Amino acid sequence: MSRVLEGALDGAGLRVCVVVSRWNEFVTRRLLEGAEKVLRERGLADGDVTVAWVPGAFELPTAAKWAAASGRYDAVVCLGAVIRGETAHFEYVAGGAAEGIRQAAQETGVPVIFGVLTVDTVEQALSRAGGKDGHKGEEAALAAIEMANLRRLLL
Repeated sequence: MSRVLEGALDGAGLRVCVVVSRWNEFVTRRLLEGAEKVLRERGLADGDVTVAWVPGAFELPTAAKWAAASGRYDAVVCLGAVIRGETAHFEYVAGGAAEGIRQAAQETGVPVIFGVLTVDTVEQALSRAGGKDGHKGEEAALAAIEMANLRRLLL
């Protein structure tokens, strides 16, 4: 019989850093509120959650790597909102954020969660920040707890 490991969704005793993009703050603040709500509901104490603001989504990976490499956090959650415009800027920012966040996780071994909305319109962003399409901030927080607990089982 195979041994199956799954990360629990109990956050008690975990320490999480949430890195949030200030760009499109009318969306990212909603994502942050959802993430903080879930982290509290799942047992993290207020003192075990750190919020770090960065200028934009492109800066998320750098701050995430600093947090992950510090040894102070069991997981890092990156929250941002990249909304397509009329230029190729969207692809550079969204792609750079995604690749950088992946790289921060792989280089540090700490779960770094991609909670960055990449959408075409403001309406789509708001719909994913607590609207009809769910709450990606909440989902990112749950993923952080699950991955941090799975990491403890595997190491």
